Amino acid sequence: MKQDVMVKEVEHVVIRFSGDSGDGMQLAGSIFSNLSAELGNEIITFPDYPAEIRAPHGTLSGVSGFQVHLGKRIYTPGDKADVLVAMNPAALKVNANFLKSDSVVIIDVDSFEKKDLEKANFTSENPFEELGLSPIQVIAAPITTLCKNAVDDQKQATRGRNVFALGLVCWLFNRPLGTAEHMLRAKFAKKPAVLDANLTILNAGYNYGSNIHASVSTYRIETLSAEKGFYTDVNGNKATAYGLIAAAEKSGLQLFLGSYPITPATDIMQELAARKDLGVKVMQAEDEIAGICSAIGASFAGCLAATSTSGPGLALKSEAIGLAVIAEIPLVIVDVQRSGPSTGMPTKSEQTDLMQALYGRNGESPAVVIAATSPTDCFDSAYWASKIALEHMTPVILLTDGYIANGSSAWKIPELADYPEIKPHYVTPDLQPGWTPYQRDEETKVRYWAVPGMEGFAHRIGGLEKDYNTSVISTDAANHELMTETRQAKIDKIAGKLPLQEIIGDEDADLIVIGWGGTYGHLCEAVEIIRKSGKKLAFTHFKYINPLPRNAGEILRKYKKAIVIEQNKGQFANHLRSKVHGFNPYQFNRVKGQPFIVARLVEEITKLMED
Repeated sequence: MKQDVMVKEVEHVVIRFSGDSGDGMQLAGSIFSNLSAELGNEIITFPDYPAEIRAPHGTLSGVSGFQVHLGKRIYTPGDKADVLVAMNPAALKVNANFLKSDSVVIIDVDSFEKKDLEKANFTSENPFEELGLSPIQVIAAPITTLCKNAVDDQKQATRGRNVFALGLVCWLFNRPLGTAEHMLRAKFAKKPAVLDANLTILNAGYNYGSNIHASVSTYRIETLSAEKGFYTDVNGNKATAYGLIAAAEKSGLQLFLGSYPITPATDIMQELAARKDLGVKVMQAEDEIAGICSAIGASFAGCLAATSTSGPGLALKSEAIGLAVIAEIPLVIVDVQRSGPSTGMPTKSEQTDLMQALYGRNGESPAVVIAATSPTDCFDSAYWASKIALEHMTPVILLTDGYIANGSSAWKIPELADYPEIKPHYVTPDLQPGWTPYQRDEETKVRYWAVPGMEGFAHRIGGLEKDYNTSVISTDAANHELMTETRQAKIDKIAGKLPLQEIIGDEDADLIVIGWGGTYGHLCEAVEIIRKSGKKLAFTHFKYINPLPRNAGEILRKYKKAIVIEQNKGQFANHLRSKVHGFNPYQFNRVKGQPFIVARLVEEITKLMED
């Protein structure tokens, strides 16, 4: 007789799907995330890819994961998992330290034989005891066997282990299968035999959960009443692509992307290449330099031009970015940061490209730098990067990172009419008499944009210094200093167009926590936990890095103590020291290729408050 199952009522829960890189954990996690969002849960996801391509099956280096945090008031993918799906012993071992004491662990016992345990470096036949996980609730299901029993196609049965696990997790969280079935139909629409097998296996997993005679906790999660609108689950790379498309539409320009594939930025190029229906032009170049140079050519021709890359590619693009600076043409450079230096850890995330973005060019070469704060904010950041580039005739470097680029969250699709207009800084007919290519608005220092083909405005620009008044090539010392100061002044004046920096939390606190870019969710959650304990704490998070918002100095000098928390060795802290006189913050720095652990942040911030 089936035992009663205890149902936990929770506000939020963390689930991690983990197995070999070929086990389909990303697909299972994505489908579960989407159906949870459809049911009204807030979600944040974190795909964790192995650094090696197809590491030996069953080994520790080949473990791939997909973590989702769902419920209400969700800021991060979570520190520790309430539920772990471990398709083999290696997945269990890699994730053992990220389990709560009462976690539910689902394993495929068919993949926990002696040879599998040896591959994962276990020395005993009881991996849970060896790892000290005795309080864990275990669902030990013969998943491979059950899949083979469910369908005739044995090859497809083996491939469907992830879908069986998905069905079992849907049972565990009282999720109806309708949305999951719909998503599988969309994925395998052109493969009816594969679709039928997966639908059968999905239901087999769900039914197994309903019929098992084991006392494990199931979950019921509170939902939020979402604002009315159309929602989708979007990752940062896709949101970045959409933001560029939206800016092109708003500005009335054709979008051109010149790029070269590089992890973890390639999906931006792939998404834009699929948008020919919206007039997007994509050129996959032979290398990073060709990619950005093609974008510079497209910008000169009058397009909204962009290029996408990661840290190593940004280094290769540095000379061409300098060309865009001195030629004063609009260009958006998207840098999806990853672990370095050199090739580093391509699938891992850091914030270590900031100094490169700010100063990684020869000469005095100022450019705008902004940093997206979340997967959904990548849309807004790409839009604003385009707006600034077109209206101020400058390259803009948009920093995201592997965490928010691959991670996703529920996104309410915005109305384009709600976004500010974009007015490219074109020449006007009244400027034609005596016009020169570097003639500029004396208030903003922005030069006027003449697109080739505009009658009466034929011109040449390039990488050699030009005379401030005549725009002809000049090597005059005084003129070079004037042009250098003018290019810097143009960037500085953009601060007057940026939103003011905001404070979250207690303005009368003694300590302010400072972050930037993709660490927003982790810092926000840590600050919220501390404030709920009754302590006063302020928090400010920077999206605009260069120039800083015009009230940044006022905010930072207001507090007795300040701590800058970032995933590098102190790059933003040093940038703030150089820009805000007398500001000398404490620092908390980690460079591990993984997101922050909120509990660790709470510990460090609390310690500083108590000193």
